[in-house]
Amino acid sequence: MPDTPEHTTALNRDPAGCWWGLAVLAAATLLAMTTWFSATAVVPQLVQHWSLVDGQAAWLTIAVQLGFVAGALGSALLNLADRIAPRRLMLLGALLAALANGLLLLAPDFPSAILLRAITGACLAAVYPPAMKAMATWFRFKRGTALGIMVGAITLGSAAPHLVNGLGGLEWQRVIVITSLLTLTGGLVAELLGRDGPFPFPRAPFDPRKAWQVFSDRKVLLASLGYFGHMWELYAMWAWFSVFFASTLVLHGVEDAGRWAAFGTFAVIGAGAAGCLVGGLLGDHWGRARATALAMAFSGGCALVIGFMQQAPVLLVLLVGIVWGFWVVADSAQFSTLVTEVAEQSYVGTALTLQLAIGFILTVPTIWLIPLIQQAAGWGVAFSLLALGPLAGIVAMRALQRDCAQGVGAAG
Repeated sequence: MPDTPEHTTALNRDPAGCWWGLAVLAAATLLAMTTWFSATAVVPQLVQHWSLVDGQAAWLTIAVQLGFVAGALGSALLNLADRIAPRRLMLLGALLAALANGLLLLAPDFPSAILLRAITGACLAAVYPPAMKAMATWFRFKRGTALGIMVGAITLGSAAPHLVNGLGGLEWQRVIVITSLLTLTGGLVAELLGRDGPFPFPRAPFDPRKAWQVFSDRKVLLASLGYFGHMWELYAMWAWFSVFFASTLVLHGVEDAGRWAAFGTFAVIGAGAAGCLVGGLLGDHWGRARATALAMAFSGGCALVIGFMQQAPVLLVLLVGIVWGFWVVADSAQFSTLVTEVAEQSYVGTALTLQLAIGFILTVPTIWLIPLIQQAAGWGVAFSLLALGPLAGIVAMRALQRDCAQGVGAAG
């Protein structure tokens, strides 16, 4: 019997070619997302370049977050993710993000740089959610694992600027050029090498009311609340770990602390790629609510202790950081997977985009507060603040488990 999509569905497995389709999308996303942290990775150099004062450096990351939110909300209100082919939207977003990132080299002052970072974030809103939707056209039975791989690719893309920074001898201009080229390449890979899977989502007409109706379902709401707790912790950890680890290395008298901090941060954030794969496997086989609660318990625990460990051996601090990096993003894909499974199918793209937009708004206060609290009370108290997010997320996931207790479903 021919191996048609219908036949593979009947056999409870995804269609032939799904893993190649996933590999292309993951590679494209990894490359395209490198501009997200391109400026964050070189904060010490940019502080000197623009003579920044305390608090200004945080805006190099916050601007991207806010730009992403603006782009995502605009996309959700216009239903762009459900009206334009996902891979075409990825190409357009990557092209514009690469251009905005590259213009940092010509930015005459700090306000201009902040504007360019915001534009970069807005353009990446046309890369991240469409990539998830494009992946979902290939998978029904292993969607949690596949989306875990996708978020793992995003994680590696976020870590990549730190590696480029360390290898490039801490020259910030080189980081900007390389990440711009990588992002452009990612968009081209998605458009030219990728193809849609056999499970397309139905096209949707323009209906701005759907942007708010997507949360009327209790399961979508609980999945989103768990995601919001996860986001409270994630990006602040990614944004400030390099500064924390650099100060730890300086405290221990390590030579060339900045460069070693760049390599260490790449390892910590990059460990999340493996965490995403494990989280996807656990979500598919163990239940998404249980898997996400486990991940948040581990990541929240690391947030509570690592800031108080600066006097401990450097390798031990790095080990705890890697454990934190592994679990802090392991649950991310599962929240999005839940939405693709329980939301109204013709508006999955809008639901994902709105979930992401609100989640990224919640990253702003923690990114801004961490350096302020650190200066006032130290890294231990600052990182402990991040544990509040996983705690709230665990509560939401336990509620989701109770809702699903009478039936069988991916939520567990």
